[in-house]
Amino acid sequence: MTFSGPFAPAAGARIISLGDYQPGNVVTNDDLAAQVDTSDEWIRSRVGIISRRYAGPDETVADMAVEAGGKALAGSGLSPADIDLVIVATCSTEAPIPNASAAVAYRLGIVAPGAYDLNAACAGFCYALANAADSIRAGTARYVLVIGSEKMTAWIDPTDRSTCIIFADGAGAAVVGPVADGEPPGIGPVVWGSAGDMAAKIAIPNRNSYMYQEGQAVFRWATTTMHPIAAQACERAGVAVSDLSAFVPHQANLRIIEAIARRLGVPRERLADDIVHTGNTSSASVPLALSRMVGRGDVKAGSPALLLGFGAGMCYAAQVVTVP
Repeated sequence: MTFSGPFAPAAGARIISLGDYQPGNVVTNDDLAAQVDTSDEWIRSRVGIISRRYAGPDETVADMAVEAGGKALAGSGLSPADIDLVIVATCSTEAPIPNASAAVAYRLGIVAPGAYDLNAACAGFCYALANAADSIRAGTARYVLVIGSEKMTAWIDPTDRSTCIIFADGAGAAVVGPVADGEPPGIGPVVWGSAGDMAAKIAIPNRNSYMYQEGQAVFRWATTTMHPIAAQACERAGVAVSDLSAFVPHQANLRIIEAIARRLGVPRERLADDIVHTGNTSSASVPLALSRMVGRGDVKAGSPALLLGFGAGMCYAAQVVTVP
């Protein structure tokens, strides 16, 4: 058995590499219209989604996390032995025990890391990224693999039009490490919080239930309270909104994220809109969208991007990161 750490505290942390994974099963709006009372026009006008991906019946949260995490690890230039901590942000595992993170680490060849799952629902990746950065700064880890992975379709009633048109499956990952001496932090201070008085607005009541949400209440909450959180994250990082190369919010609903971007003052062309062809993948949506933007060359390496997660709980978190 090996043990990692302690390490020298670091001045800051940065994202070294990204990875993403989407299942192969593409589900269009017309596909959904064949099984529930809806239409392509109705879905596009309300949530902005054209298609989404569904995991196969035997494909798990851990399976998708391994795919995305493996890509991020391969792109980092590090070996599995270099990873000291694995955090999987998820709210959709089939069972709470065992956690996904330890199994994911083992399957990636990472020996005896710290490993835990984190459930802050759709804000999960931003929470996990903050925890990774703090662990590196404190010296309890040097390199951290952070993954958001969700199989939301396992918890959605396929006949419930309020949820089945929105949610989907996928994973996104980042390898996080220390900044070099003298370099500024590549992950800015997190601004996070929760609105527990609204926790019942998105919920799975018990182990035999599907997820439900009060869509209008969630819409009002997100469009009126999230842009000040995002602005504060920029302020704490010392970055002007006008200097952002990208705004990558949780891909909850195209109307929601466009409204937040307008109120924040982010031009439409800098807004991640991955939801159009991925749907809402909860904690996977922010890293999935960022990884795809980087892969397409939509954002310049070394530029600042603003991340914002928000969802069930109601939990939220935002931070500015340097694009790897």
